[in-house]
Formats: sequence, structure tokens, C-alpha cells
Amino acid sequence: MLNLQPTNLSNEWVSLIPLKELDFEKLYKVASDPLIWEQHPNKNRYKREVFENFFKGALESGGAFLIINTQTGEPIGSSRFCNYDEAAKSIEIGYTFYSKDCWGMPYNNSCKKLMINYAFQFIDTINFVIGVHNIRSQKAIERLGAIKIREEEVAYFGEASHLNFVYTIEKKDWEIVKNP
Repeated sequence: MLNLQPTNLSNEWVSLIPLKELDFEKLYKVASDPLIWEQHPNKNRYKREVFENFFKGALESGGAFLIINTQTGEPIGSSRFCNYDEAAKSIEIGYTFYSKDCWGMPYNNSCKKLMINYAFQFIDTINFVIGVHNIRSQKAIERLGAIKIREEEVAYFGEASHLNFVYTIEKKDWEIVKNP
């Protein structure tokens, strides 16, 4: 059965640790940089009160992770599993952000591969919901083989809805690409 917060997701670049309430200050230290959020639907998440809402939603999702740089032991961001549909055998990976010093490095790719490989042990479809202006994330997920399938309005936890692109990767396609 799919566990939304497995404790064994780690590789040479990242370790995904189930997010806990005690992680707020560590994660907010990363999230407080306005440039991280410039392409995200809510550009104000760098503000403490806005990030508090984001963090609360992460905890309540039951699938959020604190991403740790395996080499330094320092927090570098967060991601989560959400919207698990057992009947449809699908899940979403999203709400991901990284400190600027991780951009262009293997951290996001490594994190997503860990999450994708884990989830495909239990489900057949993974979706990624990305803000229409978040070009960095769109390109990153396309490099992993995700295909844009639609646009939809998404209401984030405690926030207004925004237009997003939905991307998908099917298990059968992931196995063909052989992404380790």
C-alpha cells in the first residue's frame, strides 16, 4: 500500500524526510527568498504569514517532505505527494521549491526520480500541477518525460485559485524511458 510519507527516500543528492511541525523555521529560512516564488502562482509565499498557510497545508496533506542536501545535511526545499486516488491508481507530486543555490543542479531531478520510482510501485499515473508562469518547473518536468495534458484552475490550500498546467507521466512510459 502506498505510504504518502515513506522514510527511505534518499540518494547521493537528496534525502526526503517526512515534514514535521518542528521543521517550520528550517524550511522558512529557505522559503523566505522572494526570488524562489517569482514564477509561482502565489508570489508572496516568502512572507512569513503566507508561508505559514503554505506550511499548514503541507502538514495537513500528510505527504510533504523536507528535502535535505545529502552531502551537507542542510534543508534545501520541500515537495509532496498529494491528491492520491486509489481507485484511479494516480497521485500528484507538487508544491516543490528549492533554494536558489540548487537551481540548475541535480537536486530537483534526483528528488523527482526518487518520488516517481517509489510511487510507481503502487500506482500507474503521476500528475504534476504547475503554475502557467512557472517556466522553470515546466521545463524541468518535461525533461523527465512528463506531457502537458490540460489547463485547470486550482485553489491552493487557503489561497485563491490560479490557472495551472497539468502534466502527466504514465508508469508504462516511465519504464520505457528507464529513468533509474
